[in-house]
Amino acid sequence: MPSYRDLLRHSGLDAIDARALLCHALGVDHAWLIAHGLDSVPAGQLACFDSLAERRRQGEPVAYIVGEREFYSRPFHVTPEVLIPRPETEHLVELALARLPLDRAASVLDLGTGSGIIAITIALERPRASVLAVDASPTALAVAADNARRLGASMETRLGNWYSTIEPVRRFELIVSNPPYIVSDDPHLREGDLRFEPVSALTDHADGLSCIRQIVAGAVRHLAPGGWLMFEHGYDQGAASRALLTAQGFAGVRTECDLAGIERVTLGCLESRPPL
Repeated sequence: MPSYRDLLRHSGLDAIDARALLCHALGVDHAWLIAHGLDSVPAGQLACFDSLAERRRQGEPVAYIVGEREFYSRPFHVTPEVLIPRPETEHLVELALARLPLDRAASVLDLGTGSGIIAITIALERPRASVLAVDASPTALAVAADNARRLGASMETRLGNWYSTIEPVRRFELIVSNPPYIVSDDPHLREGDLRFEPVSALTDHADGLSCIRQIVAGAVRHLAPGGWLMFEHGYDQGAASRALLTAQGFAGVRTECDLAGIERVTLGCLESRPPL
């Protein structure tokens, strides 16, 4: 039988992927693998790892195989019904937290919550905030609710398409979203991990801006005066996103870049609301 170290070296997988799958198969952490690297792998464990490794060789994302992905240093349960959390979205969370003081209550709306990574992280980092997470997919919303329960986050979940189930009089100090923004004919939808992720959470089946238009237009009615709207978007959608916010009367409109220097999040403040 090969050792654990040999199994990792000759798996034919990326080293990080192989280690994650082996840890999952064994129910151990990386430190255990280091300490037992020269031990022989029992036949049962070898068969389990080989099965998981073959799924990865066929392209299935590691996050779906192991059912988990870390976000903001917390483990989130993920299924093929929700997007896989990505590091770039942490920048959106950081921008949101910067506008939510620890010592003040605030009302937050997360549109298209998916696995709940944004809403749950805000709820845990700002316990005084009242957070509502909305998604049009009942299966995605169930994943978000389960993550909130497991991580101890207090938040409300609601099934609905953007603002469709939000009471007309309800106002928020902050609205955040990571909506579908990939253009319908983008070839990346047929490559890599994206092939396995829910297509309705990736693309609007149009020009990539139709969901953002709805979010911006609805925010005018659901933001409290002085409230902020911020959303993630594609690398080439910063200018269009700023134009949408400016046209709706938002102030302080700007686009923030991610760690790779790519325009990733556009935000603006609604200093006053139009009359109903």
